[in-house]
Amino acid sequence: MAQADPRIKKIKIQTGVVKRLTKERDMYEKEGVQLEQKVEKLKADGADEYQEVLQESKAMVPDTLKRLKNAYEELKTLVDAETDLAESEEYKQAQTALEAAKTVVDPE
Repeated sequence: MAQADPRIKKIKIQTGVVKRLTKERDMYEKEGVQLEQKVEKLKADGADEYQEVLQESKAMVPDTLKRLKNAYEELKTLVDAETDLAESEEYKQAQTALEAAKTVVDPE
């Protein structure tokens, strides 16, 4: 059955974006740590190819964080504006996604 309210669809889509970017940022950070460990092990052997991969991975973290902050703000604006949808499952999922992303977006 199609959802009648387009606001719910927009909230659902933006929730997915926030969830994906939160996971993506975490993945890049973990990958950076793992690559850093590999680079340290291989430095003695003169292997430089991992250094380049490490730098690329580290460069993705700020970019992903920027996109996450933008998506977070957009979803927060939607949720704040559509409080009449507070009982819908999509609205509740949006709030959960915002809470999960908040520690990454605003670590204070």
